[in-house]
Amino acid sequence: MVQEYRKYQNGHGVPARLALFVVRALRREWHAIVVAPLRQLARRGLSGLVLAFVAAFGVILFHAIAQHPGGETAVRALGGVQGDLPLWLALLRTPVSLYVPALDLPVWAGITQLFLAFALAELTLGRGRTLFISYATTLAGTLTVRVMLAIGPGRWGLGLPPQIGHVLDTGPSAAVVGLFTYLSVVRRAPVVFFLTGGSMVAESVVRPNLAGREHLIAVATAVVLALVHERAWRRLPRPVRRTRPAAAPTPPVPVAVAYPEPMRTGGRTGDR
Repeated sequence: MVQEYRKYQNGHGVPARLALFVVRALRREWHAIVVAPLRQLARRGLSGLVLAFVAAFGVILFHAIAQHPGGETAVRALGGVQGDLPLWLALLRTPVSLYVPALDLPVWAGITQLFLAFALAELTLGRGRTLFISYATTLAGTLTVRVMLAIGPGRWGLGLPPQIGHVLDTGPSAAVVGLFTYLSVVRRAPVVFFLTGGSMVAESVVRPNLAGREHLIAVATAVVLALVHERAWRRLPRPVRRTRPAAAPTPPVPVAVAYPEPMRTGGRTGDR
């Protein structure tokens, strides 16, 4: 009877433990990615969403300009980055390219992703690190594409043909992928990582194009930056907790003892 119970317990214990592990992992990710930023939002208010609003309004503005005659040319001149541009001009346009939407993709879905990425990153990482990660991942894709164009087609599968140099880069989507990937690494959220980085790998395999390569570069850059930050954080000396010195023992207070007065003996005169 005991052996049968143990067999039953062992047979049903592995799925139960696996389900419990998945539930706990999802719960940790929910608190790390959603609950913690919401608490910061409740504490800081709308001032914690400055970058998210600026990014969303910037994309809406450039999208509206591109709908007018001649507006698309103006948008490309301000923030359009291509591989065949001079390097100084590409570097000058790269910050503006974070607000230039891809003209062949639905803009409102991209705005939603952009707002969520910048909002969660700004509330979790702070404004300075969010700007650095978004710019670094975008710039890494831009520079790596230039290297691939210089390599040329047919070399180790990394080179690109010269006509790719006329194609616009991914715009803000590389920054979105980079921010989500960085957050998933520093917050130890594997589900979010596979939803972002894994989807980019699947996209590049199913539909190999310039955007897929830039997304993969953004994912790799964000992973490297997150690991470097985690390693540097571990090497920082931990602050020493200062303990208060133990107070000296208080000397005992002397207590005055009242002694009874001696009885006076003696009587009246004449008493014997």
